Amino acid sequence: MDGGEAVLTGWYIGFVIALVVITVVVILAGMILGLARRIGVQAEQITAALDEGRVNTLPLWEVDKVNEELNLIIRDAEAARAVLGGGR
Repeated sequence: MDGGEAVLTGWYIGFVIALVVITVVVILAGMILGLARRIGVQAEQITAALDEGRVNTLPLWEVDKVNEELNLIIRDAEAARAVLGGGR
């Protein structure tokens, strides 16, 4: 083996190593992109579920108003009962 063949052998080894590294990088990038797509889909599903939960719980904000109105009705009914002579 002369000096020229030794130089080419080094180049061949370098090309094989580069090919292996590039292949590994491409595989890892593909896996990362696949996971990112799955995360994006799951994020959309979570957002839709949260929006549905928000819509379903909106009436709960009205409970305090209903309680206030019911208390007013009860007080007015008690006052009317007292005026009509059936009070406590």
